[in-house]
Amino acid sequence: MKETPSAGKWGEELAVSFLSEKGYIIDERNWHSGRDGEIDIIARDGPIIVFIEVKTRFSEKYGQPVQAVGISKQRQIGRLAKKYLYLKNLYGKADCRFDVVSIKFTGGKKLMEHIEDAFRINPR
Repeated sequence: MKETPSAGKWGEELAVSFLSEKGYIIDERNWHSGRDGEIDIIARDGPIIVFIEVKTRFSEKYGQPVQAVGISKQRQIGRLAKKYLYLKNLYGKADCRFDVVSIKFTGGKKLMEHIEDAFRINPR
């Protein structure tokens, strides 16, 4: 299930609030480089740069939100993260991590899960 733009933006707002409460510093939102896609949130967890994908779902019909972050999406985020690090002159100088924030609304309840180090990217 493709999340609607309004659901995606709403989920990102919730994720930013949630991460800020956990002490993350939000550096970028909806960061993109040309037509290569975007990274929902780029934040710092202490000295670590964290690239965060947010998935919001209102139904389990098409699976759990985190299941929407498949291998092709992971590769896309990895390519964008590399560009970001190069542009900020941080490539090879900063530790980074890839997280997913999953937001699911079922039965009138909001279930939010933050998966730290959700996937790894081959540096090649």
